[in-house]
Amino acid sequence: MNKQDKELLHEINDSFNESADAYNIRKNGKGIMRKVNDYISIVTKEDNSGIDIYVKENTLFGIVHIPVIITESGLTDVVYNDFHIGKNANVIIMAGCGIHNDLHKTSEHDGIHRFYLEEGSKVKYVEKHYGEGKGTGKKILNPTTKIYMKPNSQMNMNSTQIKGVDDTIRITKAELEDNATLEVSEKILTTGKERAKTEFIVNLNGENSSVHVTSRSVAEASSYQEFISNITGNTKCYAHVECDAIIKDNGQVKAIPEIYAKNVDANLIHEAAIGKIAGDQLNKLMSLGLSESEAEEVIIKGFLK
Repeated sequence: MNKQDKELLHEINDSFNESADAYNIRKNGKGIMRKVNDYISIVTKEDNSGIDIYVKENTLFGIVHIPVIITESGLTDVVYNDFHIGKNANVIIMAGCGIHNDLHKTSEHDGIHRFYLEEGSKVKYVEKHYGEGKGTGKKILNPTTKIYMKPNSQMNMNSTQIKGVDDTIRITKAELEDNATLEVSEKILTTGKERAKTEFIVNLNGENSSVHVTSRSVAEASSYQEFISNITGNTKCYAHVECDAIIKDNGQVKAIPEIYAKNVDANLIHEAAIGKIAGDQLNKLMSLGLSESEAEEVIIKGFLK
């Protein structure tokens, strides 16, 4: 990797270094670096573009990095990554994609990730998306995440779109069995004419399964965001979905909630709040000597932290 590659990688994964337990670095559609160990293996797919990641059962505190960087203008990269998490394993997965585009052609990365969590396993999944470059070519990121959770498994998904992504469609689908728990935290910043669409489709199939989705977003300038949630409770279960958004300038945000209880013991909640920055928050910071724009920046950073 050259200096630009390393700087781009740092934007999406500042904890990575070559001494990490396990990793697979993908650049411009090809794997360029890989490391495995006794409890985490990474295998290149033979029938498709992508990798299979296998975490052995009873693995404790395993960490694997799978970042993607794109520096080639005009490239469309599609990758299929499957994660096989063994029974009672505990693992942290650091993912994400950064695009640097200095030219006029569109650069795009579509990542399709499937998670298979065996009984009692725990996963923390962190992904960051980022775009940069002086060119007029678009930077497009379309992540699709499919999650299949066996009884008593747990998954915490933390997804952040930092800045610079022109268009994104983010789809998360999950199927939960008995006592499975899914927590999702999403943060998105759009500006200019950027567009972002997020969709969550979760089926709570198992008794006492639960999902908690928190989405925080800021739409600045003339950007547009759309948040869709579709949660179905098929048995005794619990779901809580929160969508909080700040709009500035001519930004627009649409929230479309759908909760469907198919059982008398399904407890499903959806909350949404969209609006501008509160005046009392601005006044408080401006009384400390900050300008209005500086105060807005402080509030937005805190909101998306």
